[in-house]
Amino acid sequence: MAKARKRYVCQACGSVSSRWQGQCSDCSEWNSLVEDAAGVVTPFSARHDLRSGGRAVELVGLDSDVALPARMSTGIKELDRAVGGGLVAGSATLIGGDPGIGKSTLLLQAAANIAAAGRPVAYISGEEAADQVRLRARRLGLGQAPVKLAAATSVRDILTTLGDGAPPALLVIDSIQTMHSDLIEGAPGTVSQVRASAQELIRYAKETGTALVLVGHVTKDGSIAGPRVLEHMVDTVLSFEGERSHQYRILRAAKNRFGGTDEIGVFAMAEQGLEEVANPSALFLTHRGEAVSGATVFPALEGTRPVLVEIQALVVRLASGATPRRAVVGWDSGRLAMILAVLEARCGLSFSTAEVYLNIAGGYRVSDPAADLAVAAALVSALSERPVPAETVAFGEVALSGELRPVAHGALRLKEAAKLGFESALVPASLAGEKGSLKLTGFRTLGQLVDHLLGRH
Repeated sequence: MAKARKRYVCQACGSVSSRWQGQCSDCSEWNSLVEDAAGVVTPFSARHDLRSGGRAVELVGLDSDVALPARMSTGIKELDRAVGGGLVAGSATLIGGDPGIGKSTLLLQAAANIAAAGRPVAYISGEEAADQVRLRARRLGLGQAPVKLAAATSVRDILTTLGDGAPPALLVIDSIQTMHSDLIEGAPGTVSQVRASAQELIRYAKETGTALVLVGHVTKDGSIAGPRVLEHMVDTVLSFEGERSHQYRILRAAKNRFGGTDEIGVFAMAEQGLEEVANPSALFLTHRGEAVSGATVFPALEGTRPVLVEIQALVVRLASGATPRRAVVGWDSGRLAMILAVLEARCGLSFSTAEVYLNIAGGYRVSDPAADLAVAAALVSALSERPVPAETVAFGEVALSGELRPVAHGALRLKEAAKLGFESALVPASLAGEKGSLKLTGFRTLGQLVDHLLGRH
């Protein structure tokens, strides 16, 4: 039966007591406890009342001065660039990618660099034996690095081992899907096990200031396997992309609580592991002696880094009645259909009786809308068999009305093109006034660009 609950509140300090007493136990004032009428409660609610019994937390103002988090360089500039300048002490980072893409190789190189700098590093593998990791390190020339290796899958065993000594500066878990917590029923890799294991490891990282890096499996469509809450729990989510048939690898940040998500790191797979690519444009440009029809160069932008890529188009005439095919590699097929429609409706060019193939050279993937103008120029060049000059770049967004719209960071794109030896650029008219060493040709509409490429004056 519900009963009234009595409580006594100190008029000096506000502390609450369940019974009256002459002196307050908190502030030592005499005769300051006064009975305060409380609501009628049940025994259940009395046991589960969260308004008291906890410890007070410190509330700070939004304008309080907070020191920037200390970052730890991995010795790999491209990795540091992707995570925002280095790993943050006490942070949790999740890195995912296709099997064999180079996740373990990259982290082993980073761990060896940090250990060589005098910081303690622990590398826990749940998929390979310690000898396998050691053999890979020797193959990469890192056999002498003072990295502590272990093959374990029990989170309790891992945390017990790490708790015996000083916490490491970097802890690598390869991979989180192989970890097992005995607090939860279920096999490793299940939703509950992945969440519980990650929670315990992240708690250890926050309490000790250890930078934690978790390797995550991916599903068939490329997303990180396991519960989506795993990506919410960590501070940084990195995606390691690239085709195994191609040499390059791109590291992107999909989430970063300590930096931006607009930077990328570019690597190339070699015999000695992953090598940094300081000039990514060299990977995606074809070095040719003469101009070829259907090829244009587009200065893409990844964060603050311009990357010049080659866009290749091929138009094949078909016999009447045949169904033309549209094939795209590295670009959005829906956007290609839009560009073809604008060229036909606004510029009078017909692609209805021709097959169209579009390819981004080097396996690069472009999502930048500024590529519209370069794609249109490649299609017009392929249809007319008139090559675009080899020393020319093109960028700009195409509207459905045929208007050419300006894009962000035009000056940065032009500066990178000039640095790599290009001499001219095809741009929207609003960018034609940009200062620089390139000769700029501006167009207000896509029709003007078509007239320029076809020699109509």
